[in-house]
Amino acid sequence: MTSDKRRLQPRKQPRQVRAELTRQRILTAAAHVFAEHGYAAGTTNRIAERARISIGSLYQYYPNKDAILVELLARHLDAGMADLARREENGLPGSLEEIVRRYVRTAIENHLDDPQLLRVMVEQAPRSHALLDKISRHERERVAYMRELLDRHPEVRVGDTETAARLTVSTVELVVHQLIAAPDPIDIPRFENELVAMLTRYLTAAG
Repeated sequence: MTSDKRRLQPRKQPRQVRAELTRQRILTAAAHVFAEHGYAAGTTNRIAERARISIGSLYQYYPNKDAILVELLARHLDAGMADLARREENGLPGSLEEIVRRYVRTAIENHLDDPQLLRVMVEQAPRSHALLDKISRHERERVAYMRELLDRHPEVRVGDTETAARLTVSTVELVVHQLIAAPDPIDIPRFENELVAMLTRYLTAAG
């Protein structure tokens, strides 16, 4: 294992409930610290103080704050995919507009918990090979999911559903992140309505 890979990975994988609870406390504390102070000022000392553990205990789990931020981002990605899968289990709406709305709303809700922390995670988190692989895998899964929807829905009029799926997924991810995490708040219902209308018109317009 290279030194760079070790630098971005947790040191200790908890095997006992108490150890897992300690790791959760570290991650929760780090999320608050990064959101309040930013990444540069979000030191491991501040994280340990917020978690109410010694700095030595923190270093038993993570070698540095980079590894903590990488894990926070990985968990954010996993939570987004899990939420999408749960909503899919409940069945899809009939109209294309409502399908698009559900996808957009899931992305928005996944970004609402702490926009400032999300900005730190997405824009400043180090990119390990494992994290880049996870990001790529999640993107492929979302594109495949969207293409399957477009291929089988009778309202879709775009000819190239592969490109349309990639455009839809990328547009939602990038626009939602940029506007939800922006310092100037946006009206969420109006934002959702406009984004859904834009994508629905694109997907249903005859070529």
